Formats: sequence, structure tokens, C-alpha cells
Amino acid sequence: MMIAFNFNTFFIFILFLIDLSFASKSLVPRALHGLRHSAAQQTHSLARDLRIAFSGILASRADSNQNVVYCKPGKQVPFAAGASGNGNVTGPAGANTSGTSQRVTVTATKTGPSPTASSSPWKLISSYQGNSFFDGWDFFTDPDPTEGIVQYIDQNTAVTSGLLEINSQGNAVMRVETTPVVSGNRRSIRITTQTQFTGGLVVMDSVHIPTGCGTWPAFWTNGPDWPAGGEIDIVEGVGDYTNDQATIHTNVGCTLSSSTPSVLDISGSIVGGTNCAAQTTGNQGCGIRAATNNSFGSGFNSNGGGVYAMKWDSTGIAVYFFPRGSEPGDITARAPQPDSWGAALARWPAASCDPFKFFTNHSAIFDTTLCGQWAGAVWDTAGIPGQEQSCAQRTGVSTCEAFVRANGAAMQEAYWEVKSVMIYQL
Repeated sequence: MMIAFNFNTFFIFILFLIDLSFASKSLVPRALHGLRHSAAQQTHSLARDLRIAFSGILASRADSNQNVVYCKPGKQVPFAAGASGNGNVTGPAGANTSGTSQRVTVTATKTGPSPTASSSPWKLISSYQGNSFFDGWDFFTDPDPTEGIVQYIDQNTAVTSGLLEINSQGNAVMRVETTPVVSGNRRSIRITTQTQFTGGLVVMDSVHIPTGCGTWPAFWTNGPDWPAGGEIDIVEGVGDYTNDQATIHTNVGCTLSSSTPSVLDISGSIVGGTNCAAQTTGNQGCGIRAATNNSFGSGFNSNGGGVYAMKWDSTGIAVYFFPRGSEPGDITARAPQPDSWGAALARWPAASCDPFKFFTNHSAIFDTTLCGQWAGAVWDTAGIPGQEQSCAQRTGVSTCEAFVRANGAAMQEAYWEVKSVMIYQL
């Protein structure tokens, strides 16, 4: 009985092994496939959950890399002087005499291969320089929307009047009329690129910015149906200011996520608050003032100028400034790598202001107006970097309009001299 039992058990075991060998050809791969599919689903779910969980941290890291603020298309109201963020910066470029610490952006010289256009994700779509600089610009000839006492003129009139030229250095020059005395408006120039862009990198290299009491120059970009299309002021100031003010103006809903420069990873200081909506802030927008006094006006001009870059991508909008001699090599090589430029002068992160909701179809613009809703409104104001004494005190004239009309010689420094403007897109 023992032998029979063992034999039967052995026989049944052998049959089981045979059945198992056949079944494994279909069952085992199927089981493995099921396990692999289940694991893949869990992995994708985990990755999705990790992206959601860490999205705020990752966005912050990507983003990390006085007070008079005006926007040009609408009617503006001046701020009270002496508000927070209006510290004086005088002395050598970058010096701080206000008693507060200032972040200084240093551009390091990098070794290795020279950058090439193919090494940058930004592709050049429009280039303005040399004898063809003014090709592709429209000359604005309507009345000044900011109520300045200027008459914007067409290209032919500007050339024959001596207000527009390409000089011997190959730079574009745009002047204001210097006739000694005028009874009405002084002739000036405002130009707009025919190229429009949504998202982009605008790089402007200039050696001279208009300056002097009564002047209000700007280099900026603007969209349609203001303020719905948004406005980005890259270079702007009035009178004898020496520190640039970069500002955005938008529809309701766009804000600055912080008023702390270190959080925004910027070298500038907030002026005018964190609500960027033109309609609910008296058109002031979100302004950020440069910390250095070579970023605008006489300080900029005496240093041989410099390069401004405005980056507009999915991370938000940022403005960078590089004084002459500190320009990154990738900009010079036309292979821009903004992620390597360090802290921006100004930044408006996408986290609190969607750059493709509040900004669209922009053109780049140069203009110089006189007096108007900013320069005229602050004629008696002092305490701004470069404008420690008001223009009324400096000139002895009670109004901006009276001074500008009677002092053509004072407009000698009211000119742009621009080496180039480059517009890139991803």
C-alpha cells in the first residue's frame, strides 16, 4: 500500500508539473504583464502627484533666477513724493548713500567656447541697426496721448529738420527740436515697430538717453486696446532722474507676488505698490526702480550707455540692465541665455500675473515727450535719485511748459542714440 501510494503521488506530481509548464506560457507572462501595467499606472500617478505637490516650489525656483509711476496711453495722476522706496542713490555708479543695503548684480566673465546662435533657444525675428535701423518702424504723428507739449513728426520731416539721422558711428539718433523759443509744441519723434510679438526677448543697446528738466523719454512695448493688451515700460524716467524705472500696466487681476526684492530675485526696489491694474491704481501700475544711478539719464550717458533686455516667457516678465562694459557675451554673440544673467532689475512672476493673459500682440516703441502728465506734474518735486533738487528750483521757472518753450538750448541733451534693437522669440 505504501508503494502504491507513493507511486500515485509521484505520478500526480509529474502531471501537475506538465500542466504547469504549459500554463506558464500564457499565465506567467499575463501575470507579469498585469504587474507591469499596475506598476506603470502607479508610477504615472506618483509622478503626477509629485508635480502637483512640488509645482509651487519649482515655480518659485524658476522665478528666482519717488514714487511716480505713469503709463502713457491714458490719463495719469502723480504720486506723493517721498514715499517708501524713494531712497537717494548718488555718487559713483552702484554706490549707496541712503543707508540701506542694495543688491548689486555682477556679470562674471565665463570661459569656454563662444556662444553661437544655435546654442540659444531664442531665435532672432527682427533686427534694427546701422543704416537700415528705421526700416520697419512706423512714425507716430497723432497728438501726444500723455498731453506733452510735443508735435510728433513723420520720417521725412524729421530728417529734413535735422532731428533724425544715422550718425558716423552707425547709430540711430532721434532728437527734440532746439529752436530757442517756440510758442506752442516742440517737434519730437515717436516710432513703433511694425513687428508684433506675443512673448519674446527684446534687447536694446543705447549710448544716450534723453535727459534734462522737462523731458520724459521711454522705450517700451504695448499691446492693443490698452490696458487689455498690457504695457511694459523697459526704460523710463523724467527730468534729471538717473535711476531707471521699469513698470507694467495691465487689466485688473495682475499683481506682484511680493514687495520684497530678495523674494522676487531683483536688484531694484518696488515703487507704487503691487497691484498692476491701471484702472484701479490711478494708472500707476507696478513700478520697480533700478538701484544704480548709471541706468538712466546723465549717469547712463556718462558711462557710455548700456544694454537693456526684456524677457517675456512662461515664467513671467523680467527687465535686465547691463552697464557698458558688463554686457554678457551671449548677448554680444546674439545667442542670448537669460537664465545665466543672474538677478533682474525688475521681475513680475507668472504666479500672480499670467504673462499670456494680460499681455498680447506687442510692438516696441521709442518716444520723447516734454512736460505732460509726468514730467509736468512733478516739476516741483524733489528727492528722486538725480532729482534731489526740483526742476522749479534748478531752473527758476515756475512751470515745465514755460521753461521748455523758452529754452531750446536746454533740449540739447534730449536725444536718443541707439546702437541696435533685437527682438527674439522661442
